Amino acid sequence: MSAVDVPWWIAGGWAIDLFVGAQTRAHKDLDVGILRADAPRTVAALPGWEFFEAKDGVLSTLTRGTPPRAGVNSLWGRRAGEPRWELELLLDDSDGSDWSFRRDSSIRRPFAAALRCARDGIRYLAPEIQLMYKARDLRPEDQADFEQAGPRLDRVAAEWLRNCLSRLYPQHPWIPALG
Repeated sequence: MSAVDVPWWIAGGWAIDLFVGAQTRAHKDLDVGILRADAPRTVAALPGWEFFEAKDGVLSTLTRGTPPRAGVNSLWGRRAGEPRWELELLLDDSDGSDWSFRRDSSIRRPFAAALRCARDGIRYLAPEIQLMYKARDLRPEDQADFEQAGPRLDRVAAEWLRNCLSRLYPQHPWIPALG
């Protein structure tokens, strides 16, 4: 990612691990967050890779230099000619100063609060935001990530996540654990 000259950050389960300070489970690939508008520049900076739009369970080749289609929130990447997926670019939205939740654009955070920085300088998506993405379709790894990160959230982050979950998923099982 050193060739990528737009903002990027670690997302997914690895973001939770960076927050916790240790690898807590196995991961299948590396999730990297970028702004949707920066997708063409990001893909162009990775010439040895091929990317596919992931939408509704179907992968479609992404033509270099073109933005992802509307409704595409994830680009799967692999080294050209290789069978194994190694990188997933997760597309986030922004109005310039705020990150906004792609499933409900009224849910927002200033970018200063949306991204955190690990001790080694690597930026990652704030755990409360990452958990918000994971909350909709709970898989075992999402529950494991919550069990690792949920108790470590500070009061402000836990309150933000609890409020968002209460609004979008009022019966969500994480709400009681967030106080």
